Amino acid sequence: MSPAEEQSRQLADVFRATDRIVIFTGAGISTESGIPDFRSPGGVWTKYKPVMFQEFLDSEDARKRYWVYKKEGFPDFAAAAPNAGHQAIVELEKRGKLQALITQNIDGLHEAAGSSTDLIFELHGTERWVDCLECGRRYARAEVQEWLEAGTEVPRCESCKGIMKPATISFGQHLPEDVLTDAVVNSESCEAFLVIGSSLQVQPAANLCAIAKESGAWIGILNRDETPYDSLADWRSGDSAGEILSMMIELL
Repeated sequence: MSPAEEQSRQLADVFRATDRIVIFTGAGISTESGIPDFRSPGGVWTKYKPVMFQEFLDSEDARKRYWVYKKEGFPDFAAAAPNAGHQAIVELEKRGKLQALITQNIDGLHEAAGSSTDLIFELHGTERWVDCLECGRRYARAEVQEWLEAGTEVPRCESCKGIMKPATISFGQHLPEDVLTDAVVNSESCEAFLVIGSSLQVQPAANLCAIAKESGAWIGILNRDETPYDSLADWRSGDSAGEILSMMIELL
C-alpha cells in the first residue's frame, strides 16, 4: 500500500465514524482546476501590489490598477471546472456526512460541482458577481469582463454611475459577519474538521481550525506546504487533494 493509499484509508476510517464533518478549503483545491494559487510564484500577488479596500474607494488610479489584474485573472476563473477534489466533497454531502463547507475561495467551483448552497460559507465572497457599491445593482462578472475587454478601465454602474466592485472581500475589508458567525458555530460543533489546500495564514479564517480543535474535533490538514497549524493536526498529508479525496471516497 502506497503512502497516499494509507493516508486515504486513515481519512476514510475517521469519516466513516461521523456525520458531522466540516470541510475548510483554500486555493490549493482549485489549482488542480487550473486556477493559480495567488501566493505561489507567478501568482497574482507576485505580479501586482494588492489594492486595499479603502484605497479602492478613495482613488480612481487604485481602481484602475485593481481592474487590470481582475481583467487578467478572470479567464482562468471562467475556464476552470470542478476537479476530483470538489466532486469528492459533493459525494460526502450525498452520503449525509457533510455538516458545512467553509471556503476561502472566490471561484464558485464548489457550487458548480453540485455542493448545496445552504452548506457553503464563502468567507471571502465570490468572483461570479460584481456589485454597485452605491445602489446595490448586481452584474454577472462575465458581463463586466466584456466591458473591460472592450476598453473600459474602471466599470461604472449603468443605473447610477456608482463605483463597482466584484462581490469579493478585499484587503482591509471586513468579512461578512453573518458568514463568519455561521462558520464559527459550525467549527465549534463539528466532530471532524478537514483543511484542504489552505496555507492557514489569513486571519480570522485560519483560526477556525483552532476553534474546532478547542471544541474537541479531530483535525486533518491536506495541503502541499506546511501550515502554522500543523501541530494541531491528528492527520496530515501533502499529496494531491483530488487523489487523496477520490481514494477516500472509494474506501468510505
